[in-house]
Amino acid sequence: MSLFARPHYTSDATQFIDSLKAAKPALEAEQREGRALLWDKQVDRDQQAQANAARVAQKPYVYQTNADPR
Repeated sequence: MSLFARPHYTSDATQFIDSLKAAKPALEAEQREGRALLWDKQVDRDQQAQANAARVAQKPYVYQTNADPR
């Protein structure tokens, strides 16, 4: 047995999550549905490449106001 192992300890956060999952069994499925709405998307590589090619380089210091005197 390891010196640092605490096999019977569960943190307050773990206890809270376990009780929340027990109270709402559909919670994980709802979380997956919400993730699918915003994150799990198919990426159009051609459109992404066009957007990267059309990007204009930013000046090193965008707040500099003095114009080039030449």
